[in-house]
Amino acid sequence: MSAHLSSTAQTEERVVSSLASDLLGPGDVVTWEARHLGVRQRLTSKITRFDAPRSFEDEQVTGPFASFWHRHEFTSRDDVTVMTDLVRYRAPFGPIGWLAERAYLDHYLRAFLERRAAHLRALAEG
Repeated sequence: MSAHLSSTAQTEERVVSSLASDLLGPGDVVTWEARHLGVRQRLTSKITRFDAPRSFEDEQVTGPFASFWHRHEFTSRDDVTVMTDLVRYRAPFGPIGWLAERAYLDHYLRAFLERRAAHLRALAEG
């Protein structure tokens, strides 16, 4: 959990629900609060699949998206661990949300995940 939080410091992300451990596992539910696009938002997600050490998936239970699914995959390539984020989401507000996805959100989320991945890589290699 602490690595995740340090990787999202630019959005002031924090956990606002209680957790039994610093490590998430199958069925765990966590509520995050962060500032995105200038607005403080909360997103509650649940770990819906857990295949350690290969992958895990989380899905939005409540939050700003109409839907949000995130798969984290870990593979080994030439003795190096490669982390891949797969995301499927839908913005709220129907056709207006669809336009927002194409005009801005796709780029914003990709850049956010790339910054987070770079930070986690630096932590792992440091």
